[in-house]
Amino acid sequence: MKSVERFVTNDFTVRIAAVDATDVVKEMQALQQTMPLATLGVGRAMVGALLMASQLKEGQEVGILLKGNGPIGTIYAEASFDGSVRGYSPNPSYQAPEQVDAVNLSKAMGFGTLTVARHQPFQRQPFNGTVEMVSGEVGDDIAHYLHQSHQIRSIVSLGVYLDTFGQVKSAGGVIIEVMPGVEDDVINKIEKNVETHAISVSKILLEGGTPEDLVKPYLEGIPFTRLPHDHPMRYHCPCTIDRVKRALTTLGVEGLQEMIDDNKPADITCEVCGRKYQLSIEELSDLREELRKSQMH
Repeated sequence: MKSVERFVTNDFTVRIAAVDATDVVKEMQALQQTMPLATLGVGRAMVGALLMASQLKEGQEVGILLKGNGPIGTIYAEASFDGSVRGYSPNPSYQAPEQVDAVNLSKAMGFGTLTVARHQPFQRQPFNGTVEMVSGEVGDDIAHYLHQSHQIRSIVSLGVYLDTFGQVKSAGGVIIEVMPGVEDDVINKIEKNVETHAISVSKILLEGGTPEDLVKPYLEGIPFTRLPHDHPMRYHCPCTIDRVKRALTTLGVEGLQEMIDDNKPADITCEVCGRKYQLSIEELSDLREELRKSQMH
């Protein structure tokens, strides 16, 4: 099982996380049947969430929400320190009308905001930070968030490679974060490496590269060490029948009654993981009565 790999420069001034997330992004695409633009957006957000979560602590999670005024509109991904991840877009089937824009995620997202939520165990409300999107390409937006909200200078490179049929062939990324007090020559070396090497993380992975291979071009000439992070990745959705029932109560008593009047079980599919749930007419009736009683108090 693959996991996010973490590194640090030997002087402890730059920390890095890199990942080959091909398998989990493929699973997302298979479950949600996303078209190319949604696959790119959700896939990059999943990779970004995995990388950010790996720098947290045990039991902590990070959620990434991009909301734009373009046709894709919304992209969401969340990941935990332990390697679980999921992603979603309410518009998985959107296709650009012009072939030239077939993989133009920035245009499909439009202008909007990026919100990052950090969840900690036993904390009722997450810590949220919101910034304007700078490109809608996800990686640039995360780097902008880190600088604006945490004063961290970073390079965020996220990639999803699709074949001519729009199927995921590779997906992964790297985040390089410069800590306060770093020497200028280290920053200059990293910037020179970025200018010198045409780095494509998705192509490196497509050619059989490892997460460490993603890091090497950026840190050429800078000694670094791998850190332990043994948390295998998995696509995981916490949906349950109880969550489905809670969601149905938002329809209200009348909405539930309409479902009961259809005189057939309710079939519900989780849009994030594809898991199917069925509630019998009796279960719908019980849910309606519980809701009715709660509204009387």
